[in-house]
Amino acid sequence: MKNPQEILKSVFGYDTFRPLQAEIIQNVLNKKDTLVIMPTGGGKSICYQIPALIFDGLTIVISPLISLMKDQVEQMKALGVPAIFLNSTLSPQEYFENVELVRQNKIKLLYLAPEALMTESVQSILQTQKIDCLTIDEAHCISEWGHDFRPEYRQILGVKNKFPKAVCIALTATATPRVREDIKKSLNLNSANEFLASFDRKNLKLQVVTKDNPSFQAVKFLEKHKDQSGIIYCFSRKQVEELTAILEANEFSVKPYHAGLSAEERTQNQEDFIRDNVQIIVATIAFGMGIDKPNVRFVLHFDLPKNIEGYYQEIGRGGRDGLKSDCLLLYSYGDVRKLKYFIDQKEPSERQIAEEHLQKMVSFAESGVCRRIPLMEYFGENYESENCGMCDNCLETDEGLEDFTVAAQKFFSCVKRTGEIFGAKHIAQVLRGSSAKNILKFDHQELSTYGIGVEFSEKQWLDFVNQFLKKGLILKDTDYGRLKLTEKSFLVLKGKEKFLGKLLESQKEKRVTQELELDYDTELFEQLRRKRKNLADGENVPPYVIFSDKALVEMATYFPQSKESMLAINGVGDAKLEKYGLKFLNEIFAYCQAKGIAEKSKNKITYKVSRGSSKVKRHFVVGEKFNAGKSVSELKKEFGVQESTIFSHLQKYLLDGNKIRKELGLEVIKLSKVPREKQIEALNLFNELGHELLRPIYEAMNEEISYEELKILRMYFLIRTAKF
Repeated sequence: MKNPQEILKSVFGYDTFRPLQAEIIQNVLNKKDTLVIMPTGGGKSICYQIPALIFDGLTIVISPLISLMKDQVEQMKALGVPAIFLNSTLSPQEYFENVELVRQNKIKLLYLAPEALMTESVQSILQTQKIDCLTIDEAHCISEWGHDFRPEYRQILGVKNKFPKAVCIALTATATPRVREDIKKSLNLNSANEFLASFDRKNLKLQVVTKDNPSFQAVKFLEKHKDQSGIIYCFSRKQVEELTAILEANEFSVKPYHAGLSAEERTQNQEDFIRDNVQIIVATIAFGMGIDKPNVRFVLHFDLPKNIEGYYQEIGRGGRDGLKSDCLLLYSYGDVRKLKYFIDQKEPSERQIAEEHLQKMVSFAESGVCRRIPLMEYFGENYESENCGMCDNCLETDEGLEDFTVAAQKFFSCVKRTGEIFGAKHIAQVLRGSSAKNILKFDHQELSTYGIGVEFSEKQWLDFVNQFLKKGLILKDTDYGRLKLTEKSFLVLKGKEKFLGKLLESQKEKRVTQELELDYDTELFEQLRRKRKNLADGENVPPYVIFSDKALVEMATYFPQSKESMLAINGVGDAKLEKYGLKFLNEIFAYCQAKGIAEKSKNKITYKVSRGSSKVKRHFVVGEKFNAGKSVSELKKEFGVQESTIFSHLQKYLLDGNKIRKELGLEVIKLSKVPREKQIEALNLFNELGHELLRPIYEAMNEEISYEELKILRMYFLIRTAKF
């Protein structure tokens, strides 16, 4: 076959090309050098695999990792494409056999590491062949400005010049404009056609949360992804080992991966993950570059990545099948300091690049706008939408936010009084009345703001700081973490603007965006997954080589019961239909017979709609449970929050116009530890000054009653006067 569209369907099982694929393939077929910048999971491989099947001669693929070659070759063989690799993992006999296949012109795709390409033996073999295409994967490795520079990539140009009739295609997922120019210069691709796909991976949900109790946060996150494949990235080997032990103790299916393990153990752990023998891999950044596992449903960054390129490439390992994948980054300024320490050990020229990279990463983590805006801008792309609907900043609403204006005023006042030259931790310590050496050294115990913030823990104050940063209420320099006020913070200080935020209590999932998903039969899906796993184990290949999760989801949605219907499933081409189709059709047919299910047309798509906004609001649930007889103490334990939060929920319930059990008044006043005369004074002030803000009452009572006590008395006032 010489038609790319026919090959796409018959070999790969896809009906349509993804954006830019058809144009790139035609450019390569026209023997025009090509630079492809396409996000991970965007379909780069097909851009050289289809031309390889059309060209008469051989296509060489330069790839940096052995695991990547092995993975690609397995997938090609499953599709009936003659592909091999030459590297050190082969036995002498296997190596000889593969060389003979090349000499006999029986191979269309030959995968090589750059080091192997430079050897005389390999080059002598290639000189006897007609080389039609030289493919350079992970081309950013050739640039010193890239995040993964490899000096051996610089030698590829010499080999490229030996095959002047071969078209060159260089591909990467992570290249800034500067790196792209460096790639073209280093490979002499100045006249190459450049194809730049959007860096937006729409199916990745991006989230950054304050790192508080990271092990606990990781466990809670993983509980939402039960029996799903995922990757957790840690900064150090030690952290990998510690977190793996914690997750094993919590009965998660998990293996570690880092350079401290033996090569055999690393390979085995990676294979177990690829083949779904283990669900979770905890790894340093040494892991993943050669992974093409499509059903990774989550990527958790336990520590801050060193740069945006690394972060983007690592989250890009999620959702390569096009289905949703959750990407969570735990962020703390402690991680920034740790990375800066290692940067300071570098040579001056390397230090400058590393500092620039880190500063961009910090800006991304602390951004209050749509996550995709700074991410896309970093790679030279403008993101037009103001709300992507798939990141924490875009999904955040005022729902569940409380008025913490007074807390913000205290914090900003303290920043100002300390000269705007100290970091968040120092300000939090002043507010909490700490006797730390640094506080006493600068006489900050004498400030009027000293000790006025004891109602919040240090962690809660530091979480507020992240909220202030996201809203542009303060600025922080990346060198020392010093905080400075902005025009917005002065508006809050003067009482002209409010600060609505959340108190750090427990890690709760934010409102889920409205999204469309295929409404598939989960029981059949699991049955097909087991079938796939058994076949994969029998053939000694990863499960996704048989069929992707996306293919199984479609099978469990449309219940295909004929070869024609099976060919309509995403990723099912002629080769896979012949090899596996009947086995899966038998499973589906038997299941449908037992359940009385008829086949569905793929043209009539069935969706389920998940709307976060349709959820019953928490304060309504709390109010209803209280009216049903639960006490405040019982509700506090049930929801795992502070009493003040339960009172806030009950107050919202009242303000919504709902009636509430009158016994609440008695329960509330019993909780107050304020003398009776002070209670009466506060209640009279609520009547005189209003109940909306607590600060006027606090100041009118000479700051003798805490805010927690005032919340109790305000609740009692609302119930007694029915002022709502």
